[in-house]
Amino acid sequence: MRRRSALALPVALALAGTARAQAPQRLRIGFAVGYAPFSEIGTDGQLKGFEIDVAQALCARLGQQCAPVILEFDGLIPALQSRKIDAIMASMSITPERQQVVAFSSPYYYSPARLVMRGDPRADVSPAGLKGKRIGVERGTIHERFLAEQFKGIQLMRYATQDQAFLDLKSGRLDATLVDAAIAQFGFLNHADGRGFGFVGPDFAKDQRYYGKGIGVGLRKTDVATLGQRIDEALAALRGNGTLKTLNDRYFSFDLITPPR
Repeated sequence: MRRRSALALPVALALAGTARAQAPQRLRIGFAVGYAPFSEIGTDGQLKGFEIDVAQALCARLGQQCAPVILEFDGLIPALQSRKIDAIMASMSITPERQQVVAFSSPYYYSPARLVMRGDPRADVSPAGLKGKRIGVERGTIHERFLAEQFKGIQLMRYATQDQAFLDLKSGRLDATLVDAAIAQFGFLNHADGRGFGFVGPDFAKDQRYYGKGIGVGLRKTDVATLGQRIDEALAALRGNGTLKTLNDRYFSFDLITPPR
């Protein structure tokens, strides 16, 4: 489902309406697809999903054209730093570790992090209970760092894409995978491959030392006062006029846009 390399899609997601009286400019946004219903490529070859729609609304508010660039997740920050893209919208958590390297907009959604496995939903998923188990994560995600530091007794299995981890979970080559709950629900548990599997244990994203304060648009630090400020203003407007809620309700039966308490 996900593409392997940095491929700029031929369709430019042209957007109607402008927020500023100036000629539209291209905003190159890095996505990591294969995360239904956040970002994926449909059967017609077009990008679709919640984050794609948020990006479209954001670009419309900015008076720019979205130019999507598809990358593997662990290639997004290097691409931003090398100016191959201008922003990242790929369910990237705002964490202190990442903030040392890149800047972020205000959050545009919040997501629980859950273990998915087969068996008793009341199973012991403490570090002791999972000792020796094969737990899969997507490379470069905060889930990888969290497990590596807090669950040292497990066999940590790293994958280029979350879809690959789901395939190995189904086949029995993994005991569990740690993933954003919405991605697990829509990308695995709601399908035939996810039959017999379920969420186990707590929401690990409540540990802000690792998971930070929500999902934001990744930006170069040098762009905070310019593009970053414009994006924050646009996100505030989209939240205020109900656009974010409308997009949330289009994809989810639960609220991902309200800050947790």
